[in-house]
Amino acid sequence: MTLSPLNGLLARPPRNLFFTGKGGVGKTSLACAIAVALAGQGRRVLLVSTDPASNLDEVLSTPLGREPRSVNGAPGLRALNIDPEAAARAYREKVIGPLRGQLPDTALRSMEEQLSGACTMEIAAFDEFARLLGDPAATADFDHVIFDTAPTGHTLRLMLLPQAWTHFLDANTTGTSCLGPLAGLDAQRVVYEQAVQTLADSIRTCVVLVSRAQTATLREAQRTSEELRSAGIVNQVLVLNGLFSATDVSDATALALEQRGRKAEEAFQSFIDSLPHYGVRLRPNNLLGLEALRALLDDAVAPAANEQSAAPKLPPLLKPTELFDQIAAPGRGVVMTMGKGGVGKTTVAAGLAVTLAQRGHKVYLTTTDPAAHIATTLAGGLPGLTVSRIDPEAETRSYIGQVMANQGAGLDASSRALLEEDLRSPCTEEIAVFRAFARTVAAGRAGFVILDTAPTGHTLLLLDATEAYHRELGRQARESIPEEVRELLPRLRDPQFTKVLLVTLPEATPVHEAAALQADLRRASIEPFAWVINQSFALVSTTDPLLAERARREQPYFEEVVRSHSNRTTALPWLATEPVGRSALGQLFSVDQTTVAHPEPVEARQSKIQ
Repeated sequence: MTLSPLNGLLARPPRNLFFTGKGGVGKTSLACAIAVALAGQGRRVLLVSTDPASNLDEVLSTPLGREPRSVNGAPGLRALNIDPEAAARAYREKVIGPLRGQLPDTALRSMEEQLSGACTMEIAAFDEFARLLGDPAATADFDHVIFDTAPTGHTLRLMLLPQAWTHFLDANTTGTSCLGPLAGLDAQRVVYEQAVQTLADSIRTCVVLVSRAQTATLREAQRTSEELRSAGIVNQVLVLNGLFSATDVSDATALALEQRGRKAEEAFQSFIDSLPHYGVRLRPNNLLGLEALRALLDDAVAPAANEQSAAPKLPPLLKPTELFDQIAAPGRGVVMTMGKGGVGKTTVAAGLAVTLAQRGHKVYLTTTDPAAHIATTLAGGLPGLTVSRIDPEAETRSYIGQVMANQGAGLDASSRALLEEDLRSPCTEEIAVFRAFARTVAAGRAGFVILDTAPTGHTLLLLDATEAYHRELGRQARESIPEEVRELLPRLRDPQFTKVLLVTLPEATPVHEAAALQADLRRASIEPFAWVINQSFALVSTTDPLLAERARREQPYFEEVVRSHSNRTTALPWLATEPVGRSALGQLFSVDQTTVAHPEPVEARQSKIQ
């Protein structure tokens, strides 16, 4: 297949560019590369991350915040991160500040409580996003605005919110919601409407769908394309990132990687051909810093690879079978796979679930990921294994029906209408999903519950909702808090009941994002059980120069995880055949794929280093 080089995007770039796609496909790298290139042409560029787990700072080697900051070494380029927590604080103050001194302290405290949930963080972050997109004055100093968006499920939700909130404001006549007074939203109505118009303007806005030459990511890109098109966003292009051609035709690993990519491209040929499409070749190095980003666009220069790459020397690791035995030992409980999008959380979760079921355990495998693909990964049934996902729409319908039946039955017509209006708030979905999450965790008392969680940012928002949910449920549903909700946080904090596996790749961004996630979990008194380093080329035999160099460059990240982050680490190799179906998944943790020793505690290893 012939694909144009990525620098073709620079020919006639629109004012607004959105980079979106499944987690781990390279959205941030490509968005940064285009931003750096446009700035190099003398354009004034603003680069914005709407991802709650942004890593723009690391890629650009520049510390960023909520306000635009100049990028070192790239005149004309400024960048910022939309921080959901900081945005929520600013949003609360914008709503409540003008009322201080006018309302009683008790009323102000009630409003602050209503504005403290996870939904408020999402709305507040959207508020900043909409301002940048819908208020011309906010970006008047720039020729181009480039959005590095969050993984697909969150991105779609974010992009469709302007329309959703406009409809909600039209329908709501009481001036109240789960966010408290709607003054903060209603004042932004014009900005929100302009944001919708800008998104659908094919002259001013283009969406760049980023994918890998892989079945799952191309399927996700196609679904995203269709949903955006149905929302009136039709100016789209496709970028296939990480394309690979074998240099050593005798190398089975290299040939398998090339053939897997070609097979995926052939399966989605009609979708690829339906859009303008570009290709970016696989690099042996991490795309960090301006030099690497500039080289990414120069496809005429072959990616450098060391012909004499020495075999990596990995630190001591736990065997996959040993980790599995430790997880299986209690005979029940909850296992949660967490980490950056695209690291293989679903595969690890499904592999554990299949192996546990094959050993005779009762297993419930589910996901909270809006872009779930467990059903595809796990083709075919297995006795003792139940597979499902928490469907936000279905859970919301069920929850609204329950509230209206229980709380709305005895209300007069006007009170019932008020309750219906309140339940139309987007916050209701957060509450409904949370209830399902708590219910699923509670099932760990009777067997194993394996939770394939959403990419990091969404997961943290979900976990963050635990205490805010209690207040909101009491206010909105007027009912007692279910036992599974009361016990959720204690269960998540109980290491005998819940085991969190941090899944990463042996690369800079996934490792550092997992480390940040671990710190956040520890602040919530949740201690991760183990780390899983996935898709490692250091664990396979390869003579291809590019792949051998990638394997060599994995070593520092293995060492960082083992020596600095985790007492319990295992690793899984890159597989020539995608782990789809119960047979392949059952091999992940039932066959030793590394020959390594038990690790020492982190403290002991650090003392040796010092």
